[in-house]
Amino acid sequence: MTVVGPFGLSVRDAALEADILAGLAAVEEGLLAATKSDVPFITEAAQHLVHAGGKRFRPLLTLLAAQFGDPHAPGVVPSAVVVELTHLATLYHDDVMDEADVRRGVPSANANWDNSIAVLTGDFLFSRASHVLSDLGTEAVAIQSEAFERLVSGQILETIGPRDGQDPIDHYLEVISGKTGSLIAVSGRLGALLAGADRETVATFTRYGERIGTAFQLADDVLDIASDSDESGKTPGTDLREGVPTLPVLHLRTLAERSGSAEDRALLELVEGDLHDDNRLAEALAGLRAHEALAQARRDTVRCAEQARETLAPLPAGPAKDALSHLCDAVVHRAG
Repeated sequence: MTVVGPFGLSVRDAALEADILAGLAAVEEGLLAATKSDVPFITEAAQHLVHAGGKRFRPLLTLLAAQFGDPHAPGVVPSAVVVELTHLATLYHDDVMDEADVRRGVPSANANWDNSIAVLTGDFLFSRASHVLSDLGTEAVAIQSEAFERLVSGQILETIGPRDGQDPIDHYLEVISGKTGSLIAVSGRLGALLAGADRETVATFTRYGERIGTAFQLADDVLDIASDSDESGKTPGTDLREGVPTLPVLHLRTLAERSGSAEDRALLELVEGDLHDDNRLAEALAGLRAHEALAQARRDTVRCAEQARETLAPLPAGPAKDALSHLCDAVVHRAG
């Protein structure tokens, strides 16, 4: 058993391991090539998060999906580069919106330079993703365009909040389906499509990506509270401190309303208050770690990962299918 890539996927087949490792190395080369500009400063800013590393979850899924066609087809690695460039671009914009100071263990672009540079660098990455995408065919362009629309719509929905009468948890799941699930679904979909897989396989990866993408984000939500380290690439409690209503917090609100207990209300008041003081943040984290709300969020993560695993049923048995199943376990393990 070998651990492949920054995400830590277990691969138990030597040929598959070699293919994925070679593919990920080619993706890194493609990312560096795509983020290079004739202007040195633009290169520095655009490669800031590339050099910081990351889980490369989306390219990994692209490469695994390609195993169900021709994994060495010329469009496979470029499509993995496209989805990762798009993801990186959203991180630059997210950090501006969230006023984040750290990303992947290094200063965020907006902290390193300023908001304008961060936004413009994100735009530069979007343009480079479009340039690479333009060589992959009209269907690939249409797929990416649809996902980008959903991604932006998810961000807007998050910004405006739930509709009147909408359950906040349902709203949140709708948001992350757009913000996270859409691009992860495209990762598998493009990998299968450009490897020449049949239509049913391409559709399977679209469904799988949506579900594992949701599980992936929910695991991040849990990790933001449960981790004592910077496993998520951000300082633990970052989302909490910034007032981001992640799933554990939404469950806490629901449970506090239902129970009416003084303890739940006090914890909710603390969590929704000003957490810029380190002691108050530590107290909020400790309270949530011991609360049923976090346990419920973990169960939701496991459920979504299991739903992703179930979508794999139509795929032929083999090392690649096993790896995709293990990927579901890896996502859940992050929230463990």
